[in-house]
Order: sequence, then C-alpha cells, then structure tokens
Amino acid sequence: MASTLKSRRSSRRQAPVTLGKPAGVLHPRVQLVGPDHFGIVCFDCHKASSKFLLADFYGRCLVPPTVVEHTRPALDSAIAHIRQAFDQHQLRDGLVAIEGTGRYHRLVQRSFAAAGFETRILHPFVTKQYRQPIDPGNKTDDKDLAAIHRATVTGCALLEASRDEAWTTLQLVTRHRRDLVVKGAALNCQIRDHLEAALPGFAACFDKLWESPIPWHLLRHYPSAAQLRNAGLTSLCHSVRQAGIRFQQRTLQAVLDWAEQAAPGEVAAGQHLRIALALYDDRQRKTQEIEALERESAGRLAQTPYVLLLSIPGINVVSAAAFAGEMGPIEHYANAKCITGRAGLRPSRYQTGQVDHAGPLVRNCNRSLRAAILGIADNLILCNHHFQHLATGWASQGKDPRDIHIRVGLRFCRIAFQMVAGRQVFRHPCIQGRHYILDKLNAFHREHGTGMAEVLRDLQSAIGQLPSREYAAEAKPLQQEMQRIQEGRRRGPQLLGDILPIVFARLGVGVVQSNESGE
Repeated sequence: MASTLKSRRSSRRQAPVTLGKPAGVLHPRVQLVGPDHFGIVCFDCHKASSKFLLADFYGRCLVPPTVVEHTRPALDSAIAHIRQAFDQHQLRDGLVAIEGTGRYHRLVQRSFAAAGFETRILHPFVTKQYRQPIDPGNKTDDKDLAAIHRATVTGCALLEASRDEAWTTLQLVTRHRRDLVVKGAALNCQIRDHLEAALPGFAACFDKLWESPIPWHLLRHYPSAAQLRNAGLTSLCHSVRQAGIRFQQRTLQAVLDWAEQAAPGEVAAGQHLRIALALYDDRQRKTQEIEALERESAGRLAQTPYVLLLSIPGINVVSAAAFAGEMGPIEHYANAKCITGRAGLRPSRYQTGQVDHAGPLVRNCNRSLRAAILGIADNLILCNHHFQHLATGWASQGKDPRDIHIRVGLRFCRIAFQMVAGRQVFRHPCIQGRHYILDKLNAFHREHGTGMAEVLRDLQSAIGQLPSREYAAEAKPLQQEMQRIQEGRRRGPQLLGDILPIVFARLGVGVVQSNESGE
C-alpha cells in the first residue's frame, strides 16, 4: 500500500523543464533560429565607460572587445554598430547580457532596452565563477567578457521584472526614511555621550528625553549646574512658562535636586554641551524629514493593494509601506514561496552522499525585503495575540529566537500573498477581529498632523483598493468618530468633520446625525 501511494505521489511530480533558472532560459529561442544565428552582446561596465563584444551562441566572436564611453552619442553609435553586425552576420535573434556593477550598468541597460534589445543582468559572482576555471590568475576585461558569454549560454543571465516610477518612488521613499532613522539613532548615542561629558547625570532626570522640550530649553538658558541652582524653582518655572512649554513642577524640582549634587563635568564641558545642542538640532531636522517621508509613504501606500495589510492587527502604515516598496507589484510573484525565496527566508544546505546539513540563512537574497519582513515579524510577535501565542509556545519548546522570527515571517508572507493578490481584507479563524484600514489611516494622519486635503486624498485612494463588500464595515469606526465630533466630545480642530461626509458618500453609507437635545 505504501509503495502504491509513493508511486502515485511521484507520478504527480513534474520533471524540470531545464536545469537553468526560468528567468534565464534561452534555449527554445536558440533552437528556433539556430545557434549560429543567435547573437549575444556581452557588456562589462565601469564608471565612465564599458567594454562589449558580440558573439554567436557557439562563442564565435563577431565584434571584438570594444570600449564605449557612457555618453549619448557613444551609446547610440554602439547600438548602430551592433545592429549593423546583426544584419551582416545574419543574426535573427539575440540579447544583451550585462554584468551588474552597482549603478553603473543601469545606463547601458536603459539605453539598449529603449533601442528594442532584450537586456539581461548577470551577477558578478557568476562571472567570477565562470572565469576562474579557465583563467584562474588572469582577470582582465576581455576574460570577463568571455566568462559573461559562457554564463549567458548556460542560462545565468536573468531577466529583471520592470518597475514603473510609482513603485520605484515608494521604494526610494521608504529606504530613505530607514536610512534617516539609522542616522537618527546614531545621533542619539552621540548626543547622550556629549551630554554626559558636560553634565553627568542630567539626562537621567527625564523619562522621555527626546520627546520633551524641557531639558533642551534648560540646557540653552542654564548651561551649568551652578546656574540652575542659582536660578531656583520660581525662575525655572517662569522661564519654561514664558517659552510656552507645558510642564509639571516636580520635573523642574528633580532637575534642581540633581543640580545640588551634580558631579563636575569633563575638561571643555562647555564645548561638549555646544556639540550636543548642535547635534540635537540636526536630530530635530531629521525627525521632521522622517515624518514628512512617512506621510508621503502613507499616500503612496494607499494607492496600492498593499494597503489591505493594515487590516492585520500589529501592522502599521510604516511597516506596510516598507514591505510594499521592496515587494513591488504582486503580479511579479506566482505564490508565497516566490516571496520567501526572494527574501532568502530559507536555510543554506550542504548535501553530498549521506551527509546533509542545514546551515544559516542563504546569503544571496534581497536583504532589504528580508529586513522588511522580519521587521513586520517583530511587530506581530509584540502586538498580535495569535503570533504572540505561537512565539511563546515555540520558545517554551526551546526554539531559537531567530527561528521563531523566521517562522512568523513565513506565515506572514503566506497571509500577505492571499490578501494582496486576492484583494481581500484580513480573515483568520484563530485570531481576533481585523483592524479597520480607513480608521488606521485616519489615526496615522492625525498623529502626523497631515493636512485635511491629503487625508481626504489618501482615504479616497484606500477606498479604491477595498473590496466593495467591506464598505459598510469600514464605515463603522468613522461613523463613531463623526458622532463624537457632532456631540462635541472631541477636542482640537474639527476639520475632519468636513471630510468624513465625503468619505461616507464614497463608501455608499449615510451620514450620522446627532441627537437633538429637545430644548
């Protein structure tokens, strides 16, 4: 019986069409026109120029290695020269294989793609592996071009999915934000270091050093412990109040208590303090840039189906936008395994004979996508009850924390693919109710102080991504918000009450009317 089941399972398996990667297969085209009529243009790119050659599938060199400058006339001349060679040698099909070199190869790729050539990208590691067996101690541009040709023939030159300007802009915005966050974290360490050198123990007087303007006001007006002691509590309160800063008297009293027992600072303490304040100003500018980038990424996220991920408890606008920017169009992925494969969420493997070992995660992957997925895994473990329960159970079994994060990331990718590709909101039988997308977007913009015109634009864009059957559910929290505004139970500007009726009309629901008092 077991052998029958085994044979049935093996019969269902389809044999691989080719040993090469699907994005690099070119043999059917070669068979169609013949190997001696299929041309391969190989490019080895540098900063200011590139070197190329043209050969047929057999490796017969038709155009010797030639240098082309990275200018428009030179590239146009190279394209015309290659076209002429195609006609002269009766090449009926072909492609351009370009070795990826940072950003320098993109100019050649764009130029030849615009000219109608199929362009494929080859990883530098592949070129190295195909060059070393034949020329182990000789690395020249000509040898690299020959290695590029050999790698292309075996299917290692891969097609890249095209990305339009909207997706590329979203990716750049999210990456720039992440870069500023990293730089801001480094500034935090530098500021604390200089502040501790100038006034030891002053930062410990405040629970929220970066969120409160009080310590920085005091440092600018009373730059030493002696000046704080001489000012006294009344003068400190008056100074902070004149600056329009809300405070509690016990906070200033804690600063005075520290000043009474403050240890002396290091040599050149005044200069340390000036550096700390200058770095704090730089941090403030970066914080404003980060908030502006987050508002922009929210608007771009609302124009993509990835906004549906906000219905998952534990996922916010920033993490969803980072994931969307690194993923690109969901149409580029056949299933969830394509996502985890591109992100490298699988162990490396060493197998020979009876030896079979699983190692760490693979190194060759899209690390930015992996970072976005694992960042979401962190949020889910902390803020989602279901994944928190799973993580606790795995931890009790002695699983490595890294393994737990990978497991959560794999499950998230499966859920995200079903949601984004199927254009549906979050549904799971084992998890608490989903979150509301429009309510999350509204809360995000309220925290970031976004203008009402931008809020309305993003809400309307998100409605366009929602399935129509979810309109009524998405309107419920907004109706409650409208009720609070009409009853006067919400403080602050009420401009949101002007745009909610427009949102309700787009959702196809009525506007909530406040109850009359009867007076």
